[in-house]
Amino acid sequence: MKKLGLSLLFVFFTVPLMIAQNSKTEKEEESMDRIELCKENYAKLFGGEALTGEGTDPELMDILQKFIFGEVFKTGNLSIKTREIITCVALATMQTLPQLKAHAAAALNVGVTPIELREAVYQCAPFIGFPKTLNAVATMNEVFQERGITLPLETQGTVSENSRYAKGFDIQNPLYGAEIREALQSLPEGMGEDISRFLTEMCFGDFYTRNALDVKTRELLSICVLATLGADKQIYSHTVGNLRAGNTKETLYAAMIQCIPYIGFPNALNAINIIKTVDIPE
Repeated sequence: MKKLGLSLLFVFFTVPLMIAQNSKTEKEEESMDRIELCKENYAKLFGGEALTGEGTDPELMDILQKFIFGEVFKTGNLSIKTREIITCVALATMQTLPQLKAHAAAALNVGVTPIELREAVYQCAPFIGFPKTLNAVATMNEVFQERGITLPLETQGTVSENSRYAKGFDIQNPLYGAEIREALQSLPEGMGEDISRFLTEMCFGDFYTRNALDVKTRELLSICVLATLGADKQIYSHTVGNLRAGNTKETLYAAMIQCIPYIGFPNALNAINIIKTVDIPE
């Protein structure tokens, strides 16, 4: 009984202390100024030191690093893993391959798995085309090889030639209904039906059905690609798709803000204004 009493006293006094210490850590992070937060996030991502004042353009790097890692990275409720995956798809879309290489390595440093990163880059293909996707994949694979990661990575496909349409339709229809097919009906000689089928089979069948990333994440990455491209009509449609997939508008706004340093204010603000106009579907 004496031992039990001592154990209870230990729990009584130490558990609140542990909770208080965790809360203190969270509050300290919230109160950190942008310079401290910049240095902390930069070290997590790149394993180096930010704001060194070195190089040919230290003033630009100072502005860049404080803004991205000290301000943007604390805006909105996104994990650091999600932020880096979003960054990688934006860079892949723009074909800024040196920066993609740096951020692919950073993504691995903060816990993104090689397969998750590969799937995020693959997800760009229906929106930016295969040549740009192949460029991005080659850059990503350089990072994998430098890390000693064996290629090719494990297969993640889940469809066959006979099932890709049906499985793609099962994902597409709850998110978008017959919107695209109806929009393409006026094309001659059945070409509208062909394009509609291509979209179902390739975009949703070949890619959205793959393992490692769920549909909710794939929709979030897709709208980030579309914001980078400035594809207004598709941003509207994919806002609806995101909401139906379970993402909130707050998440979409945070994702657009995460894109600002890479795609610029005009494209990001344009996407935010489009997202604001979309009613949450019933």
